[in-house]
Amino acid sequence: MPVYMVQFSYTPEAWATLSKNVMNRRPAVSRLLKQAGGRLIELYYSYGEYDGVVLFDAPDDITAGAAVIAAVSAGHLRAAKMTRLFTAEEGVEMMRKAGMLPFAPPEAAGGGE
Repeated sequence: MPVYMVQFSYTPEAWATLSKNVMNRRPAVSRLLKQAGGRLIELYYSYGEYDGVVLFDAPDDITAGAAVIAAVSAGHLRAAKMTRLFTAEEGVEMMRKAGMLPFAPPEAAGGGE
């Protein structure tokens, strides 16, 4: 199954709730993904632009997107960015196929299609 990464940030209100009522969100995220037909690989918290990362697999992009929309619509996330991940082998195959696709850059002196 395809693997996805969601980088997320909580709202200030969500952080206030979580700091007063400490809870592990992993079971809820796992349950959501299972209901959608996917599987939680792991949930990580982080410092920086995003508060955490969820790695999961799902049968397709529509299923993955639906799960993320369901999570965002709950209202506790300030941001969520989903990225489809590819294995090293898939990346090599993409590079191989790209090498067989000639494409000319734009020319500075006119022309072009």
